[in-house]
Amino acid sequence: MNARLGSYLALAALAATGVVASCMATRGQAPSESASITTGSGEALRVEQPDDATTRAAEQPAAPDAGTDSAADQTAAADAAAFYTATEPPKAPQVYTVAAIGDSLTDERSYPKTYVAALRAACPKSRFDNYGVGGNMVNQMRRRFVREVFAPGRPAYTHVIVFGGINDIYSDETAKRTPAKITADLSEMYREASARGARVVALTIAPWAGFKRWYNPSRAAATHEVNRFIREALPNGQVDAVIDTGVLLSCGDPERLCDDLSAPFKDGLHFGAAGHARLAETLKTAVFSGCE
Repeated sequence: MNARLGSYLALAALAATGVVASCMATRGQAPSESASITTGSGEALRVEQPDDATTRAAEQPAAPDAGTDSAADQTAAADAAAFYTATEPPKAPQVYTVAAIGDSLTDERSYPKTYVAALRAACPKSRFDNYGVGGNMVNQMRRRFVREVFAPGRPAYTHVIVFGGINDIYSDETAKRTPAKITADLSEMYREASARGARVVALTIAPWAGFKRWYNPSRAAATHEVNRFIREALPNGQVDAVIDTGVLLSCGDPERLCDDLSAPFKDGLHFGAAGHARLAETLKTAVFSGCE
């Protein structure tokens, strides 16, 4: 079987299961247009990218058929649909130098078993610096972004992970944070990182409907608007990879964290070691493949 036919059949199999897998979209290309995937032989393969509505529907794993290994099938489907990258991850061993900026979901002082710590353990020769600060909104991240991440003496980062927005969403009344303000601040961080030669890895806001004290229909709509912007940042040319945490960390209800991934937290907002491990493994597969 030649490489083109093998790649085509693999894509057809994924399409048949309703899964959109690691779409290697050309950065700056509209998501509804065709994109190029490079096969193992270096041959370019054109595929049609789904429009936004189709993508969102496909991102949720299909209901398992009776008699199948449903748990394994759903996990594999969710992992496959959870990331989109502008370039195929390298196959050869790589040493990466990575900065991660975010809130308590990144900050190892808030919780030591974060995805950053898991990546550091999985890639011991690579460097993963943590710039997370618990409680930060993205405007606060933006104000310290260049000063801290790109300060004199800092390494030349190969990648920057940006993961934030939830604190802004439920500060809509107290801090007057709107989706427009949030996305403007995210855009500025994406731009600053790209201008300094780093590849940008954008994470969507994680499911948080279980945070009942603060979650409401208006904030749900704002979350969807910001996440739509983040997903579209890849075809719009702003970032190099998108990790859809809604696909990755939910179980059936895309608005809520999976209970198995939340422990020991019970607030419906934070996820625990199992959730961070899943996020780290997806980042490793999608972006840091072959890391040392």
